[in-house]
Amino acid sequence: MPDTLTVRDNRTGKTIEIPIEHGAVRATAFEQLTAGDADHGLMLYDPAFMNTASCTSTITFIDGDQGILLYRGYPIEQLAEQSTYLETAYLLVHGELPDAQQEAEWRHDITIHTLVHENVKKFIDGFHHDAHPMGILLSTVGALSTFYPDATQIYDEEQRRISIYRLIAKMPTLAALAYRHSIGLPFNYPDNDLSFAGNFLNMMFKMVEQKYRPVPEIEHALDVLFILHADHEQNCSTNAMRSVGSSHPDPYSATAAAVAALYGPLHGGANEAVVRMMERIGSVDRIPEFVAGVKAGKERLMGFGHRVYKNYDPRAQVIKRMADQVLGVTGTSPLLEIARELEKIALEDEYFVSRKLYPNVDFYSGFIYKALGIPVDMFPVLFAIPRVAGWLSQWEESLLDKEQKIARPRQVYLGGGRRDYVPLDKR
Repeated sequence: MPDTLTVRDNRTGKTIEIPIEHGAVRATAFEQLTAGDADHGLMLYDPAFMNTASCTSTITFIDGDQGILLYRGYPIEQLAEQSTYLETAYLLVHGELPDAQQEAEWRHDITIHTLVHENVKKFIDGFHHDAHPMGILLSTVGALSTFYPDATQIYDEEQRRISIYRLIAKMPTLAALAYRHSIGLPFNYPDNDLSFAGNFLNMMFKMVEQKYRPVPEIEHALDVLFILHADHEQNCSTNAMRSVGSSHPDPYSATAAAVAALYGPLHGGANEAVVRMMERIGSVDRIPEFVAGVKAGKERLMGFGHRVYKNYDPRAQVIKRMADQVLGVTGTSPLLEIARELEKIALEDEYFVSRKLYPNVDFYSGFIYKALGIPVDMFPVLFAIPRVAGWLSQWEESLLDKEQKIARPRQVYLGGGRRDYVPLDKR
């Protein structure tokens, strides 16, 4: 017997059977339920997509109850331990891990596109010195569309490929340019002899040395962070990428929309909020007072809990180990000591355990960035760099999905009925 859902409309007595496919039912099936000639059918009301699937996807799987995150079926822990960011990006874009030749070609195709047009540098120079780096990144990513007008040919596979190469390659360059501009330092050109993460560190931090050589532990930690942030299913920025992409603009414009979504403090800025929280707590002996404030509703515990995960975020466990490695090189951080003690207390407190509030990816990532000397304004920028691979994978999948159309949600109208216009002198 096929899986179906039987729905009876108690307003009319009408009963319909709706097929259940992959644990979901088609929302449009409910349009069959009407209560009169003027009724266009029953709608599903779901603010913030709490239980609505807007697409099918083969890219990322999350089981929030079990704390599982898979990219194309591969556990995030295995990729973080054994893969590289560029290999993981290939996996997301192409669906399979590359062989040795494919990996070398992919790395070459990304590396040769790290430079940006000199006019982009002039564009960045136009920003005020204290402009937020994320605002600069948002603007420059969108501006790239004007440099590559052929990118509008989104159904040309070759144009999609070259756009993907360019966006993955140029995001670190644009991010580093934004950072250097914000602190008044001259721009550094890419060094294509370095790894993806190493080159980004070079563009960020090279000063007067002839050849920048990244610290291996820091280079590796950054690469792992990039892997962990590469994709995360249908989050806010991915939904923005798909939604804007559904109107068929070029991928640079759609990526700019995703960057704008990531800019928000509830998304890409969450790790900054964790660092700010630790700074406000100030010392380990003030943690009990802070925890009491959380329970009383006077404080908010940042970096704990997640919309999807009801268990320990698998990315958080990897990042916690990375934090130890980085701080072994850069030196200990008083804020990290506060974080570790706060985590210990929260994980043993029934108040937090009963509410399934476990550390998420943002709880430790900010401390690594801070240990590297990266200002908090740059934290969401470092989130955007690796996430572009996930965004582009989701964009292309949506573009080639024959069921997808331009995004256009319905609404439940609660306003007034029809009324006639009243001239100004009679109101």
